[in-house]
Amino acid sequence: MNKKKMTAQSIINKFDLIEHPEGGFYKETYRSEGIIENKNLVSNFIGDRNYSTCIYFLLTSEKFSAFHKINQDEIWHFYKGTTLKLHMISPKGDYSFIFIGNNLKNNEEPQFTVPAGYWFAAEILQDNSYAFTGCTVAPGFDFKDFILPKREELTTLFPQHIGIITKLTHH
Repeated sequence: MNKKKMTAQSIINKFDLIEHPEGGFYKETYRSEGIIENKNLVSNFIGDRNYSTCIYFLLTSEKFSAFHKINQDEIWHFYKGTTLKLHMISPKGDYSFIFIGNNLKNNEEPQFTVPAGYWFAAEILQDNSYAFTGCTVAPGFDFKDFILPKREELTTLFPQHIGIITKLTHH
């Protein structure tokens, strides 16, 4: 039996993924019908939100996910491909990272939650490869919650992390 190897492009095609503003490719796969009214959300939300949303998300060696933040926790789920490195900067300026993948012997995590309000970015370390993941957000994602800063804004906030910020921002 001749098994055809899955490529990033074949996954993009199979699931109709589109380019994400932060980098990479995505498609929303779930948006709950239930709504949380704005009056029941903390003050940094504008408008109502669905209970939860979920997307497919694919990164390649050539397309990193630039530093950004949202108002919600974001749960990453690893499906296929090579390890990705997820970088985080807390609101206080503490930097950390984690490897998301399926090599459990190497202490990779198949699932990880980025706390609400953290700046985060992701990259694939292996050349000519990809990571196919899913991201779940609750309360549900809305682009009103999405902040994609200019490089200068983020380096002004966190000058101690200028190297990683410069590497993982688009402008």
